[in-house]
Amino acid sequence: MSTSYENVVVERQDQIATITVNRPKSLNALNSETLRELTAAVRECADERAIILTGAGDRAFVAGADIAEMVPMTPWAAREFSELGHVLTALLEDLPCAAIAAVNGFALGGGLELAVACDLIFVAENAKLGLPEVSLGVTPGFGGTQRLVRLVGKIKAKEMIFTGDLIDARRALEIGLVNAVLPREQLIPHCRQVAAKIATRGPLAVARAKRLVERGYDMPLRAANRQEAESFALLFDTDDRREGMQAFVEKRPPKFTGK
Repeated sequence: MSTSYENVVVERQDQIATITVNRPKSLNALNSETLRELTAAVRECADERAIILTGAGDRAFVAGADIAEMVPMTPWAAREFSELGHVLTALLEDLPCAAIAAVNGFALGGGLELAVACDLIFVAENAKLGLPEVSLGVTPGFGGTQRLVRLVGKIKAKEMIFTGDLIDARRALEIGLVNAVLPREQLIPHCRQVAAKIATRGPLAVARAKRLVERGYDMPLRAANRQEAESFALLFDTDDRREGMQAFVEKRPPKFTGK
């Protein structure tokens, strides 16, 4: 049974959770309470095989942090607000299951930072993405300066961050920021299709693979490869590995239990 939230809607079905930021009147802007609720919702759904993150309405995924809340902030309050965002985005990276961003409109500032903390990003044709914080006299505060450069490279990330300009869905695909661009009506069905496929794979293997990619990215290649070899070997002592290989030999779909 899902917890009831003020600004977030959680739906769980067939080992897939859909978490929707539900503040359409403010284009799903992230205030402190919404960040806390999202963090709680993601933790609640960590035992699912995949999580889809999206926004309510037909205009925005998340149009950024709530500027009205930020206006009176002191530096200390701003640091606390930033930490809320960092806790959430780090949690998305550390989840043992796949996190999929279904970007159905504006993904600006904190919204884009939320998306790039996910494992996969699919966007609707009407999507606009950007980190416009410099136009407000601040930097990105939820990890955008670090994750964006790891996705698209230093030069393209600097252009987006320094100018604050928005890019459309096709440009996002061109620079490797997103996995695919879809007609709006196909976005959520496509994300569910991908999530359903992931849900049929070995959950321990998916969790280990995610950890290897995330932690190995900044490690020397040989050290990262040693971690991969260790994970590969450890998974041989699991019921899922035995079931997966036996099912392959027997030419039948595997039934993974996460053990």
